[in-house]
Amino acid sequence: MNQYVPILVLGAIAAAFAVFSVGVARFVGPRQDNRAKLSAYECGIEPSPHPSEGARFPIKFYLTAMLFIVFDIEIVFLYPWAVHLDALGTFGLIAMVLFLVNVTVAYAYEWRRGGLTWD
Repeated sequence: MNQYVPILVLGAIAAAFAVFSVGVARFVGPRQDNRAKLSAYECGIEPSPHPSEGARFPIKFYLTAMLFIVFDIEIVFLYPWAVHLDALGTFGLIAMVLFLVNVTVAYAYEWRRGGLTWD
């Protein structure tokens, strides 16, 4: 049990910091919306005070984010393979070629569907 005490202490410090930060922000932060808070932030979606008006949000922004995540994960999988290329041998090479073919097919599909063009 003594091995877990530092982990529990660190978790308690993190939780206390989170609760403290939220509490201070609630008391110190502005209470009314200002022009900067209501302005669009990088995504181009105009904010509305009543999002339940039935207006549809453009899904293009979310699809672009999902594409970024998919291809970012691909790069994360390529790093360990590149570091241990000599230790993996032929099996590692075949596995990575199959992985790259799979991701390339997804990329080509998305390109042909027009998901990478911005209107």
